[in-house]
Amino acid sequence: MDVQWLDDVLVLLEEGNMTRAAARRNITQPAFSRRIRNFEDWLGMAVLDRQSNAIKISPALTGSEAEIRALLARLKDLKDKIRNFDPGSSTVSISAQHAPIFSSFPDMVLHAKQRYPGLKFRLRAGNLRDCVTMFLRGDTRVLLCYESPKSRPMPFDETIRRVVWGDDYLIPVVGGGLRAGVRDDGTVPLEMPAIVYPQSSYFGEVLQSSGRAFATHILSANPVCETALSSGIKELVLNGMGVGWLPVGMCHKEVESGAMISLAHQLGREPLEIALYADLQDATASALVEHWSVHKN
Repeated sequence: MDVQWLDDVLVLLEEGNMTRAAARRNITQPAFSRRIRNFEDWLGMAVLDRQSNAIKISPALTGSEAEIRALLARLKDLKDKIRNFDPGSSTVSISAQHAPIFSSFPDMVLHAKQRYPGLKFRLRAGNLRDCVTMFLRGDTRVLLCYESPKSRPMPFDETIRRVVWGDDYLIPVVGGGLRAGVRDDGTVPLEMPAIVYPQSSYFGEVLQSSGRAFATHILSANPVCETALSSGIKELVLNGMGVGWLPVGMCHKEVESGAMISLAHQLGREPLEIALYADLQDATASALVEHWSVHKN
């Protein structure tokens, strides 16, 4: 359908006369009549009762005038939005696991602001299942999460793009007074207290599948606290409450300063990918994730 047909129809409704309507549209009356017939062909019904000396407009058309005006206004707004689109002045909504909010998101914002200084973020935190639900429901346009390279990416359709911001690792760390329990060879007794993940949490599932000591209730001889919140585990570890597994991105400063000691030499480390999923139907989300895919961590 040609949008100008809707303008023709509105002028015809205002004038009630083909000749006057054609004059307002700056075309001949026969040409105007052909455009109205084209509109009728698209509609699949006649909107005019053409008599020898006059025309009669269908009540179905006159009764739809307000809707036609509203549709034209929406189309104009859409055209202006597309033509004048600037992702740098938009707001993007992101659902993200708690851990990458602390470990990765600040650096991601800094990179994004270099390209889009006026861009604003609406961040919604949750566990992975809740974040995926928000993303699928359309509450957010970008999903930020950790994924194990041992598992396949989430099976979204072609309207969703996945990129990897960077790599990370889960490592076991100890802090506070428990640092004194680390032996000269960098090991600790397996009965040391542990801050563990629930098996139902994403990190709990990843670490449980690899059989990592101190990771979950089942894999720990002395679990003193269970939580899916990595930031909570970090604070408990810093205060010497137990061994805990954390992404390197969350604890590298504390390990470098000596506030925490890495036990990866004894217990290994679990690889992670920092993954982003973007709804390609959202121009801001698509542009932002494209920028992040180029400027990876």
